[in-house]
Amino acid sequence: MASQELKHRVTHDADTKAGGGTTTTTTRRDKKMAMAKRGLRSLLIAVILPLSLTLFSAYISSSMSRANHHMDHKTPFWFPPSWALHLTLPASGFLMGLSAWMVWAEGGFHRHPVAVVLYVAQLLLTVLWDPLVFGAGASRVGMVLCLGLFGCLYGCMRVFKQVNHVAADLIKPCLAWTAFLSIVNLKLLSA
Repeated sequence: MASQELKHRVTHDADTKAGGGTTTTTTRRDKKMAMAKRGLRSLLIAVILPLSLTLFSAYISSSMSRANHHMDHKTPFWFPPSWALHLTLPASGFLMGLSAWMVWAEGGFHRHPVAVVLYVAQLLLTVLWDPLVFGAGASRVGMVLCLGLFGCLYGCMRVFKQVNHVAADLIKPCLAWTAFLSIVNLKLLSA
C-alpha cells in the first residue's frame, strides 16, 4: 500500500478541472494569457484613440479652405513644410497615448486623478491647434493653445513621473515639439 502511494499522485477535486487531469498551472496560464490579451487591447485603445484624433484633426485642417495660408509669404529656411507639421502631431499623440497607458497600467490615474485631467486637456489642445492655426488662420488663438499645451504636457510629465519614469520621459519629445510649435506660431503672428 505504501508503494502505491509513491507511484500515484493523489489529486484533489479542487486542483482539477472538469475535463480531468489538468492542474492549476493550466488555469494560471489561462489567467495570465487572458490578462495579457486585456493589456494588449487596452494598449491598442490607448494608442489608437489619440493617434486617430490627431490624424482626423490634420485632415480637417488640410481640407479647410485656407489650409496653406502660412505659405503665402516668404518663410525662413528653418520653417518646416506643412506636411511635416501635420505628421508630427500624430506622432506626439502616439507618444502621449503610450505614456498615458503606462501610467494607467500601474494604477496612476486612480492615485493621481489630476493626471487624467491634464492628459485629456493636452489631447484636446493638440486636436484643436492644427485646424485653428492652419485651417482657420487663427494664429493668436494658436499661440494661446500652444502655451496651454506646453503647460498641460509639463504637468503630465510631473505627475506621470511619480508613477512611471519611462512614461514621463516619453513626454519630453512632445514638450520639445510644442516649444518648436510655439516658435512657428510666433513667426506666423509676425508675418
